Amino acid sequence: MGKQKLCLGILLGAVAGGLTALYDRETRYYTKKQLQSAKSTTGYYLKHPAEAIRNAKDACNEFNEKFSVNADNAINALEQVEETLGKISKKEEPKKLESNI
Repeated sequence: MGKQKLCLGILLGAVAGGLTALYDRETRYYTKKQLQSAKSTTGYYLKHPAEAIRNAKDACNEFNEKFSVNADNAINALEQVEETLGKISKKEEPKKLESNI
C-alpha cells in the first residue's frame, strides 16, 4: 500500500511539474518540436523496421567497444596505482626497521 502511494505521488508530482512548466511559451514550443520529431522518427522506423534493428545493433556494438576500452584503461590505471603503492611501501619498510634498532 505504501509503495502504491509513493508511486502515485511521484506520478502526480511529475504531471503537475510538467503542466506548470508548459505555462512558459518557449517551453511549449520546445515540447511541440520534440514531440513532432519523435512522431516522425517513430513513423520512419515503423516503416523501416530492419533499419531500426540495424541501428540498435550498431549502437550496442559501439557501446560494448567503448566500455571494453574504458574497462581496459581503468584496469591499467589500477595496476599502476598498485605498483606505485608497492614501491612506496617497500621504501618505507626499511626506514621502520632502522628506527626500531
